Amino acid sequence: MKSVASAHVRELLADRLAAIEERIVAACSRSGRSRNEITLVAVTKTVCASVAAALYEFGVTDLGESRPQELWKKAELLPSAVRWHLVGHLQRNKIERTLPCVSLIHSVDSLRLLEALDREAGMLDRSASVLLEVNASRESNKHGFGVDELPSLVSEISLFQNVRVMGLMTMAALTANPDESRPTFRLLRELRERLRSQFGPQHEFNDLSMGMTNDFEVAIEEGATLVRVGTAFFEGLPEAET
Repeated sequence: MKSVASAHVRELLADRLAAIEERIVAACSRSGRSRNEITLVAVTKTVCASVAAALYEFGVTDLGESRPQELWKKAELLPSAVRWHLVGHLQRNKIERTLPCVSLIHSVDSLRLLEALDREAGMLDRSASVLLEVNASRESNKHGFGVDELPSLVSEISLFQNVRVMGLMTMAALTANPDESRPTFRLLRELRERLRSQFGPQHEFNDLSMGMTNDFEVAIEEGATLVRVGTAFFEGLPEAET
């Protein structure tokens, strides 16, 4: 679909994208990294399809959704060149509809879900690219594999034939001081380095999805390859959905 967002919304989005890009470039400069190492995923869960389409027209081709149903809806409306990321919880009964729409699932949080993804991907004669969600902040209300649990599961995960584990994902604890997220992000990076050589050749295991609006700069400094940004793009937009 071609964007029908208002001129005011488009102007706001252009300004916000420029500000986010400036923050990403500055974080890369501080940490000696290239901007090309970072994929910006705009999480469009609070806005309608026309607003998401406007951002795509500005060159943001990686868009994220928390709810599979919303991802399905927007994937039907937006150009096929959009790379959709599921960043929220995936129930097994929604895998069949989700897999054909999505480029990367960030939130694989159990062996049962991996097994179901592997089985469905095999039936569709395709591979499923996933990240393993890790509860690196060790909060009781968060989904994800435990930091100490995951190493013991690597040999089992490596046996899946139709799932490609691209890396790890986490969410830091919400805090007013972004620097307090640094230990969580550093822990995830260290876990990836420790496990990388243990995965089979079909698993690239390079990516780290970590950092959102309030802390993505710290995440980049600690090694993030994907940052998930929603609020910095869409907060207060008149066309945002309630």
